[in-house]
Amino acid sequence: MPRKKGGGVAGSPQGRSLARQYSPGPGSPAGPYGAADTEEDFGALGVPLDAVVKVWCVHSTPNFSLPWQRRRQERSSGSGFCIDSTRRIVITNAHCVEWHAQVKLQRRGSDVKHLAKVLSVGWECDLAVLTVEDDEFWEDTKVVQLSQKIPHLEDDVLCVGFPVGGDTISVTSGVISRIEVTTYTQASAELLGIQIDAAINSGNSGGPAFNALGECVGVAFQSMGADEAENIGYVIPTVVVMHFLNDLLKHGKYTGFPTLGVEIQTMENTTLRESYGMEPKQKGVLVSRVAQTAAAAQVLKAGDVLLAFEGEQIGNDGTIRFRKHERVMYTWLVAQKFYGEQAQLTVLREGKTLDLTIENFHPEAPLVPIHLFNKTRPGPSYFIVAGLVFTTLSEPFLESEFGAEWEHKAPVEMVKWATQEHADSSDQQLVIMSQVLAHELTMGYESLENLRLMYVGGEKVRNLQHALDLCIACTQGFLRLGLQHNLQLILKAEAARIATEEVLEKHGIPASMSSDLKQPDRGVPLGVGSAAAAA
Repeated sequence: MPRKKGGGVAGSPQGRSLARQYSPGPGSPAGPYGAADTEEDFGALGVPLDAVVKVWCVHSTPNFSLPWQRRRQERSSGSGFCIDSTRRIVITNAHCVEWHAQVKLQRRGSDVKHLAKVLSVGWECDLAVLTVEDDEFWEDTKVVQLSQKIPHLEDDVLCVGFPVGGDTISVTSGVISRIEVTTYTQASAELLGIQIDAAINSGNSGGPAFNALGECVGVAFQSMGADEAENIGYVIPTVVVMHFLNDLLKHGKYTGFPTLGVEIQTMENTTLRESYGMEPKQKGVLVSRVAQTAAAAQVLKAGDVLLAFEGEQIGNDGTIRFRKHERVMYTWLVAQKFYGEQAQLTVLREGKTLDLTIENFHPEAPLVPIHLFNKTRPGPSYFIVAGLVFTTLSEPFLESEFGAEWEHKAPVEMVKWATQEHADSSDQQLVIMSQVLAHELTMGYESLENLRLMYVGGEKVRNLQHALDLCIACTQGFLRLGLQHNLQLILKAEAARIATEEVLEKHGIPASMSSDLKQPDRGVPLGVGSAAAAA
């Protein structure tokens, strides 16, 4: 079901009241305007409200359709909370600081917004670590204690944050409704999540969820759409938060949550199990495909039956025992590992039980990236030849070109590449000719857009840098570009260089390629003007 991130662009109330929002009882003392004495009443809650801060962010998002530009700035507000006053650490959601140009934090009851710095971001788990250098911000700052335990169903929970509908802090109460592996919408990762029946609205994102002991059991981050259900919110459990923080301590940076990089089929059918030689008491899942760039590709094969991971038996439905009467997908067991560690697998291969070891967990290389934040230069890469704009296929590009429902509106081939295909090598990219900018040299090619570049001069294209190198290498004769559907686009090489410079000037484009493609030993190719060459 569609879910939305809890943080959003600050604006008018969205018309949905907070479920069971805290309000003082009839016996509460009144303030100077007839309001409750919030300090005493909130103090009675037993949670460190002063540790919760408001996060103000200015977002400068790249334009993936015009990759040399950025979109108009947007402003949003979210929530966060202090977890370590000595190290000066504040936790919030990754989507609260996505494509940030400026981040400010404001303490409860203060009229001052302090400039903050983003130290690290975990896009898969939707978490970010911030800090503030101003000493004033940290004076008498309270901190939130992270619970070491995963809560149980029907446990009470208090969500604290700064949602839309007002400027002051808000406290919403509810109970734990469900604990299972869920999809984190920020990067489509499958991690453990907690469902609660307290409302999580825009602005709540990044705020803590407290248990009855005043400990933080999770971080609010997304909610079910109002058209699907009411008062269903999702919280990132502290076990995911602790993995994120330990990852930073272990590697000095965020590396992510491991996955096996396999496609599996459940084995709930008796005949299916028999055909693979499984004994009556054996359980597991069938490995139907292994990504070539995944760490598991060194030990797993298609046709293996995965029986156990780290000694934990996997059920025929792909779940493992979580707690008494509770089961979760086995992928959560994998996600608790760290990149660089070993992992033990038990498989059934050709009727024999084997114990296998993944020596070094490493991330799978995505063929079509879900996001581009992990690049040295975050954002889209591109280069232009005579008005032909080349970039890489990514989900942000698809969303920019075809909208949020790109899976239904984009060409079938692109959807298949994005949702079903895997990279054959760690450096593989799908290069797309996104559009043809007007120039007399490209007349007749105007209708060619959003097509994959397959070949340059007869050589198969591996990635965007390789495509650029092949174009640069063609200095005489014809520059022959082979596109999908067996389409040919042919230009005169020398004329293309001259046309590139003219296109840049005509369309107000600062450079013929993104800065990450400019290598010192590559000179000034493709007719880049003097201003771009100096950049």
